[in-house]
Amino acid sequence: QVQLVESGGGLVQAGGSLRLSCAASGRAASNYPMGWFRQAPGKEREFVTTVSLSGGYTLYGDSVKGRFTISRDNAKNTVYPQMNNLKPEDTAVYYCAAGGLSADKSVYHYWGQGTQVTVSS
Repeated sequence: QVQLVESGGGLVQAGGSLRLSCAASGRAASNYPMGWFRQAPGKEREFVTTVSLSGGYTLYGDSVKGRFTISRDNAKNTVYPQMNNLKPEDTAVYYCAAGGLSADKSVYHYWGQGTQVTVSS
């Protein structure tokens, strides 16, 4: 079992930046690719980004490409999406996930509880 704990969410003005964190713990926590999804009220959960075990491969959703960057620190079992030039449409609950390297949420085995990001205009 792997536990994921997100942090770093909050309220920011449009054009601002936030860095989220997702710390993984539990058996084999360091053995999984990790990703992020987000869900706004009334909308489907949307792929944001994913990163491979080594950190050498990353993938981004079209809506965040060029603004978000994901990295990982395997010594800490933590991944960090750096979110720049935030827009009001980025407002959502952001979820960390482990177990997949894909935009398809069904391949991820483990999920965090989510952290709220609110971008004001």
